[in-house]
Amino acid sequence: MHRSKNVLVVGNGGREHALVWKLTRDGANVFAAPGNAGTAEEATNLPIQATDSDALLDAVKQHEIDLVVVGPEAPLVNGLVDKLTEAGVRTFGPSALAAQLEGSKIFCKELLHTNDIPTATYRQFNSLDKARSFLESREDEPVVVKADGLAAGKGVFVCSNREEALDAINQLQRDPQFRTAASGVLIEERLDGVEVSVIAITDGRTIVTLPPLQDHKAALDGDRGPNTGGMGAFCPAPFVTQSLMTEIEEQILVPTVHGMRRRRTPFHGILYAGLMLTSQGPKVLEFNVRFGDPECQALCIRLESSLLDLIDAAVDRRLNEIPSPIWKSGASVTVVMASEGYPETVEKGHAIRGLGPASELNNVVVFHAATTTSSDNPETVLTTGGRVLGVTAHAESLARAKLKAYEGVKEIRWRGAWCRKDIADKGLRHEQEQAASESTESSSPSSEGTA
Repeated sequence: MHRSKNVLVVGNGGREHALVWKLTRDGANVFAAPGNAGTAEEATNLPIQATDSDALLDAVKQHEIDLVVVGPEAPLVNGLVDKLTEAGVRTFGPSALAAQLEGSKIFCKELLHTNDIPTATYRQFNSLDKARSFLESREDEPVVVKADGLAAGKGVFVCSNREEALDAINQLQRDPQFRTAASGVLIEERLDGVEVSVIAITDGRTIVTLPPLQDHKAALDGDRGPNTGGMGAFCPAPFVTQSLMTEIEEQILVPTVHGMRRRRTPFHGILYAGLMLTSQGPKVLEFNVRFGDPECQALCIRLESSLLDLIDAAVDRRLNEIPSPIWKSGASVTVVMASEGYPETVEKGHAIRGLGPASELNNVVVFHAATTTSSDNPETVLTTGGRVLGVTAHAESLARAKLKAYEGVKEIRWRGAWCRKDIADKGLRHEQEQAASESTESSSPSSEGTA
């Protein structure tokens, strides 16, 4: 059984810092390309962009890397795994063809439809003008508008009426960041229910499902405001029972992996299902082909056993030979701290204070995303973007994990720093409702023993 020694994590976000943090604790000698201020404390940062495949291949040879873990979606969709694999490098992640599952929402929908996997009804269009005409010709009702390609998590618009849907089309048309992504567009029925994330590791045949999570996409408390890359997450999501998890595996994850193999685009790596728990059962909103960010942070802090062994087994197509992963009891919460102006334009270069005190809190880890060290003073950490940090805590209960995460947040400051204050509240309300329901049931008078 091969166990990797020198591991390269490609990317520079919070997800990549979490992977570096866990793989280091699993005993690997870890490099990060390009990494951030947080990965620099755990690993060797290499000044190579995630999309520079030639330089990454050179680094693999130079540092005798025996495993590459690709974090972000863009290099996966662009074929980094193919290039490295062809060069004989063991690489964790899907091929470019398989990565279309995230890279093209139309590809994803067609796969779901072909394999009878539950999802929203939809129409696809090859131009924004045709999509606009369709909206104008139909009844005024809620829809979801999706750009076909990658848009950094911002190409999805949940619309309450026709006016909002037409405004979404206009945004896709005028905003340069959507120009490529919106060459095709989907209009879907809007599903109602509870949204959850279920992530699995697969070698193309065997599937290892990880604990369910819930992400918080909207910028503001109460799920208001614009869509973002994710403002926080908690794990496990109490809405997903064991029987529901079995249903998700049997009706969604397994058919997806089998369907990909049948179309000769076998899927290896991380299969991330964004799901809506509807009154008709779980339905697929979208697939991602990598760990979620900030979901990865909430998972890594709870994973007791080796992530390295899981990834090695997936790469070597022997997931069926290794034990199931072991998870710490309780729950985890990640709160994303963002720069003023996010998800729109943000100022960069603000000095971050309080990282030390936050990291010294028991069972709290501050994962870096958009950070770098000052060239003038390596001890000073500076902001470099929108989602800056993911303050992550583990505790024996969801309520306690939330409390500890926000204790960490309170220690950290920079000019314009902000975060949502309600991460995990939906999970806590669900727990309270379940407890109240169980209490009512147990206190109901029994009919047994009556004369």
